[in-house]
Amino acid sequence: MSSFGSSFRVTTYGESHCSSVGCIVDGVPPGMALKPEDIQVQLTRRRPGQSDLTTPRDEKDRVEIQSGVENGVTLGTPIAMLVRNQDQRPKDYTDVTLDEYPRPSHADFTYLEKYGIKASSGGGRSSARETIGRVAAGALAEKYLKETYGVEIVAFVSSVGKVHIPRFPGEKLAGSSDANGAVKEAEASTSTSAVPSSAVDNQIDTSSMNEDEAEEPLSAEFRQLLSTVTRAQVDKNEMRCPHPEAMERMRQRILLAKSKHDSIGGTVTCVIRNLPSGLGEPCFDKFEAKLAHAMLSIPATKAFEIGSGFRGTEVPGSKHNDAFEIKPDGRLGTKTNWSGGVQGGITNGEDVYFRLGFKSPATISQAQATATYGGTAGTLETRGRHDPCVTPRAIPIVEAMAALVCMDMLLQQKGRMGMARMLPTETVEALPTSMKGGKKLPKQGE
Repeated sequence: MSSFGSSFRVTTYGESHCSSVGCIVDGVPPGMALKPEDIQVQLTRRRPGQSDLTTPRDEKDRVEIQSGVENGVTLGTPIAMLVRNQDQRPKDYTDVTLDEYPRPSHADFTYLEKYGIKASSGGGRSSARETIGRVAAGALAEKYLKETYGVEIVAFVSSVGKVHIPRFPGEKLAGSSDANGAVKEAEASTSTSAVPSSAVDNQIDTSSMNEDEAEEPLSAEFRQLLSTVTRAQVDKNEMRCPHPEAMERMRQRILLAKSKHDSIGGTVTCVIRNLPSGLGEPCFDKFEAKLAHAMLSIPATKAFEIGSGFRGTEVPGSKHNDAFEIKPDGRLGTKTNWSGGVQGGITNGEDVYFRLGFKSPATISQAQATATYGGTAGTLETRGRHDPCVTPRAIPIVEAMAALVCMDMLLQQKGRMGMARMLPTETVEALPTSMKGGKKLPKQGE
């Protein structure tokens, strides 16, 4: 349906070219200070028309809080938020050919199969315009998470096409002196031919690596980036990529696709810091399972991996296991974090990090050989305003969905632990040490 979450439940509404889009959020804790500006900051990062790398559709995306807040404080009741669509151009989609042809890789055909009817303009509910409600709700959740637990959620563009931030030991961008080299002056040009195609792809040089380095799932440099990257660093450039050299090559790759009336995909990496341990369920609602559900519900997503991901399948367990140690702050933690902050489906207090793949946008301004709804072969040429690559604008959407998962599971865990504190004293004292892990469990009344 159109809702996500249990204890923190979000329902979004609206189509690409209707009067407004928005959401209703239920389960917001009462007594939290909230004003439109708290939500607007993320909506502004998401809105279209920010650079020549995105769609030229001009929407200000100003949020209006309709309920659940009084005198700047949440009441604990459902909060409704809406954003009015202003730069609507449904006529961009009224070409007679769109009535005859399902657009390749769009939801036209599948929506018609499901509902027997579809929106006449744009992608309807399948349009990324729907994500405004998610971002608004996510900003609300993130405010609570940050103020209450110090949780930080930072996403960034980690690849576009075959250009990506070096992640593996020994990896570097072709033509670079090292993995973090400065952008060459010629590559800083706005010309799409500034970076030759032969110098775009990443390379891996294992000649100087020892055996331990070669078997590490991620390089020390990339792990350092994950532990320190900030939104301020991400937002320094229109690509939302914190690696200067990779950023410039990514930008050139998008401009190249745009100049050819084509599109290109990419990946977004996200890290969640200071998340409490104990979140997630043992079986079907594992933390990473809910996270994957949330991320793969975002339009244009096609892949998800957490922690060491697919790279971890190539590393023996003796190298991949996360051994435990006492951290400087006195808590028990892991020496490495190949698990991505989740073990047994439950958060362990380490940083949660994951990577999400976005396909090349389906709408391109090229003639495409396809077939009509009736099966007759023909040629379709679409028009409209679309992103040649969605990854730069996807950043706040990924952060929002991560916040919704964290908030929902946090509220579930708080409810469970509240019940655990009702355990009778004699029950707790009778438990064997192996069940308590050496920890003192709370007794009734504590």
